[in-house]
Amino acid sequence: MPDISMPSRRDDHPEASRRERLGRTFDEDAELYDRARPGYPPRLYDDLAELAGARPGSRVLEVGCGTGQATVPLADRGCRITAVEAGPHMAAVARRKLADFPAVEVVTAAFEDWPLPAEPFDTVLAATAFHWIDPAVRASKAADALRPGGALAVVRTQHVRGGTEEFFIEVQRCYERFDPETPPGLRPPAADDVSNADHAEEVARSGRFGPTVFRRYERDLTYTTPEYLDLLRTYSGHRALPEAARRGLLAAIADLIDGRHDGRVTRRYLIELGVSHRR
Repeated sequence: MPDISMPSRRDDHPEASRRERLGRTFDEDAELYDRARPGYPPRLYDDLAELAGARPGSRVLEVGCGTGQATVPLADRGCRITAVEAGPHMAAVARRKLADFPAVEVVTAAFEDWPLPAEPFDTVLAATAFHWIDPAVRASKAADALRPGGALAVVRTQHVRGGTEEFFIEVQRCYERFDPETPPGLRPPAADDVSNADHAEEVARSGRFGPTVFRRYERDLTYTTPEYLDLLRTYSGHRALPEAARRGLLAAIADLIDGRHDGRVTRRYLIELGVSHRR
């Protein structure tokens, strides 16, 4: 159940019930999610092959595959994949997209509850999904799924400073008006200020993995007003707003893009790959 962190709302999940509630929102419109969410840069898949062993013929367990944004490119590269997705509608879209790949299986299940097969995997991949898994079990169960020396590969995506910067300053007023939980004056961080220490420390605390190696990629994507609103409609925080507040927020954002930015805005993403090998 992947998600991309939003600059205008806090995206922490201190309670399991809240994490589960927000996680379920992705499955409400899987087709929109598949259409609006960006995939990943080609260099990431090259690094998955180099660092995590996701090469032709390797056995890959993908956790939280969503609608298959990362699954399809890995299948194209010849990986044998078991993709686990808790949302039945998301899994159905992924299954349809992967129907021509006999070496790929899409399983509808929560990773926490899914019984691991007897044969271990070469790679466990969580593409913008690791933070939705119960933190009490995610690292240890990933290790259990891997052969000795196999790799846990975690992809995290965040909106960072850049792109149409004036818009992201101005749009904060829209969030503060329609979402009372929005911290005042929130801004996207600079890419250099985004730390990966929390993930490295969590994996190290499990005692099951060696040091984590990171690779980072930045890219700008430009959206028309309808495209940007569709993107926002896929975010759990936006979907969890009361309907009237969500409608008002999206209308205000549309007016801002059309009125001050000629109907187009550019958003900068930081995509980070962390790879840790099982001891």
